[in-house]
Amino acid sequence: LATSGTAVFQWQSEAAARLIALKAGTADGIDNLAPTDIAAASADPALQVIPRPALNIMYVGMNSSIAGDPFQKLDVRKAVALALDRKRIVDTFYPGGSEVASHFTPCTIEFACEGEAWYEKDIAAAKALLADAGYPSGFKTTLSYRDVVRGYLPVPLTVATDIQAQLKEIGIDVTIAVVESTAFLDAASAGALEGLHLLGWGADYPDPTNFLDYHFGKNSSPQFGAPIAAVYEPLMAASATADPATRAALYAEANNALKTNIPMIPMAHGGSALAFKASITGAHSSPLGNGIPPKPVVSWP
Repeated sequence: LATSGTAVFQWQSEAAARLIALKAGTADGIDNLAPTDIAAASADPALQVIPRPALNIMYVGMNSSIAGDPFQKLDVRKAVALALDRKRIVDTFYPGGSEVASHFTPCTIEFACEGEAWYEKDIAAAKALLADAGYPSGFKTTLSYRDVVRGYLPVPLTVATDIQAQLKEIGIDVTIAVVESTAFLDAASAGALEGLHLLGWGADYPDPTNFLDYHFGKNSSPQFGAPIAAVYEPLMAASATADPATRAALYAEANNALKTNIPMIPMAHGGSALAFKASITGAHSSPLGNGIPPKPVVSWP
């Protein structure tokens, strides 16, 4: 870049096509290698693979404010939380460096993982909760997502299909719906997504405020329904102090309130990787999302 003074960005939605462009020499670097391509690309002497730390979160969202939606009931939201084998999803579909999310904010961020860890899978308890909520035979719902590759969700359809199969085990019949990206994000921000949805977040800066306040703060969007005072009140207090012990206690309170109220299910902190030609010097990977293109194919003339 310093030599030519010019960078050309191209966008290619398919990971395989991005890798082909890199190997063919029509690109000097690509982002978001497919998880299945990382090992082979790492072994290719013509390429260099640069891992990106998993400063992100993928979650299953639910809106508790849509009239008539089963997810208005806490027992239903908890049943879904107990039905999902999050470790299976991370182990099967995510690359190395990924982690099952014990909390919404990645634990490498200070104060992120104060409080109790998330629920473990318990199918019997999930079925009992559905029965208590009035759905002994389950119900039908929709799982919406956008067909956009991100570090937090490297294979959207595959993950959605696995969630569909897992929820079938407790009687929830899921229809998968792909929504155009802009329309999907607009609907999420407006609190208009019914049923379940897959979405995520990448760190703009490494602090819990960037994750928690944006999604669950007093003035956050109605993506999950009305903001929860038991969550946003300690968040407000935590963001107003620099005392480490006080912040830790307040984030523990907020995280525990998220676990109690279950507006979403934190699933994964997704590792990802970039690849460059071996001849490129100074290539690096940033874990922060401020200004990083999502799926670039980069070439320097």
